[in-house]
Amino acid sequence: MKTIGFNKGSGVGDEHGLFDMEGAMPVPGPRDVLVRVRAVGVNPLDTKVRAGRVTVPDNVVSLGWDAAGIVHAVGSEVTLFAPGQAVYYAGSFDRAGANAEYHLVDERIAGAMPASLDFAQAASVPLAALTAWQLLFERFAIAPGDMQPRGSLLVLGGAGGVGSMLIQLARQLTGFTVIATASRGDSMAWCRAMGAHHVIDHTLPLAAQVAALSVAPVRHVAALSHTAQHAAALVELIAPHGKLAVIDDHDVFDAAPLKGKSISLHWEMVFTRPLFATDDMLEQHRILQRVARLLDDGVLRHTVRQRLSPMDAATLRRAHALLERGGQPGKIVVGD
Repeated sequence: MKTIGFNKGSGVGDEHGLFDMEGAMPVPGPRDVLVRVRAVGVNPLDTKVRAGRVTVPDNVVSLGWDAAGIVHAVGSEVTLFAPGQAVYYAGSFDRAGANAEYHLVDERIAGAMPASLDFAQAASVPLAALTAWQLLFERFAIAPGDMQPRGSLLVLGGAGGVGSMLIQLARQLTGFTVIATASRGDSMAWCRAMGAHHVIDHTLPLAAQVAALSVAPVRHVAALSHTAQHAAALVELIAPHGKLAVIDDHDVFDAAPLKGKSISLHWEMVFTRPLFATDDMLEQHRILQRVARLLDDGVLRHTVRQRLSPMDAATLRRAHALLERGGQPGKIVVGD
């Protein structure tokens, strides 16, 4: 089986940072499906793990936590899928990633691939959609489809994969006024295309820009990137009793400034359910099933901005370089 391995602590320019290798065919556990991978989405997480900024267990020999493909075989207790079905999923942080010819994933965190999308389009969705859905509807405790006015939602870093899905979900399934941040012309246009009511520049003072919009108070903030850099500004602009959700990595996060306004802090980690085998692990399957229906109904759209092929180490090195360079909205996908 062809697999793309990685060297922990390697730079994006290191030709051995990602490398082609042969591996044994994975054997499904009781709840696993073995997937013939057709496409993978490339996320900042991949580059962080490769560079050694995020630690993974030694058994994680390949990257890739966004995939779409065809079920090749199933474990003895699998009931949700059968060989030949198309699936999409984000996988689990404590298992080898999907940068491989075949990949194992627990059936409870996979979904049936949207019928309206091809494999590359589908691979752009799972990790971002799961993160955005859980942040918006679980961390913020808002019911999907509840369109009552809720003030404004600020999405810090709106043009990335998670931001792209969060803007869509908030615009289509809630009553928020959606304010996204971006800094480049194409990124701002992308946020508007995703459904943002307003887009402001995160290289300029945020509170003043929000105040100039004359919108309902910002009661919810989704901080998706560079949260530490903007922390003081977020505390300044968020309304008392507001909610701040964070997804990016921090060695230390000082929550003390949130006290004066009684701002609640919510962490969103997309892999919590599979990492801890929580009792509600099946909820990720249900979310992906619902997202697939929304995509097929045209309520949501995929976020592919660039496709690369073939699926090999050289192509993935190129994808990592593009991602680390930054400035590109949407998702990079490798594969079909």
